Amino acid sequence: MGQNSAIEWTEATWNPLTGCDKISPGCTHCYAERMSMRLKLMGQPDYRNGFELTLHPHALEIPLKWKKPQRIFVNSMSDLFHKDVPDDFIHQVFATMRKASWHRFQILTKRSDRLAALSDAIDWPPNVWQGVSVESAEYAYRIDHLRGTGARVRFLSIEPLLGPLSNLDLTNIQWVIIGGESGPGARPMREEWVIEIRDQCQRARVPFFFKQWGGVNKKKTGRELQGRTWDEMPAL
Repeated sequence: MGQNSAIEWTEATWNPLTGCDKISPGCTHCYAERMSMRLKLMGQPDYRNGFELTLHPHALEIPLKWKKPQRIFVNSMSDLFHKDVPDDFIHQVFATMRKASWHRFQILTKRSDRLAALSDAIDWPPNVWQGVSVESAEYAYRIDHLRGTGARVRFLSIEPLLGPLSNLDLTNIQWVIIGGESGPGARPMREEWVIEIRDQCQRARVPFFFKQWGGVNKKKTGRELQGRTWDEMPAL
């Protein structure tokens, strides 16, 4: 948790909770699980429980101390809409985001059903971007759940892309991120899958961000698609 994040599409990370469990194929080689266990071995107090879901009330107001405006990825090491996170804690996270109006907060979930169930009860601040993970066509239903929320910016994180995604409905979607899986056991991502989604974004005039090809050595495979990088962001 902190400023100067290495994640290409954000600038900082904030983890008022840590830990999670696996619910779909995109979770198989979870980077957060690997990192959590490493931090536990290093004696980091917030990771004393390893990758078990753990709330950190002491961290709720950290973004208020960061005075420089930045994009902040909320719960890079967990999922805010995990079934075991109390509704009240979720509302406390949203209250902090509303107070820290100079930042832009990026929330990402695979639990789109709970997101949809809670959306009407959430007071959506204009500086909150809500996203869902869609790793394959089997999980495209998450997009419909996202579309029904009150978020001003709705985005798709197609990371890791595990198969083709044809005929995406990008209505009321403001941003799409694509990335290949990286690290041990990384599953390959085919170029034609990426190009097909990029082209759909262009036709729908939705900003497209290509994060990485991934692989065991993501630095070696790089970030270029057809000879250039793609770092488009939502127009606000």
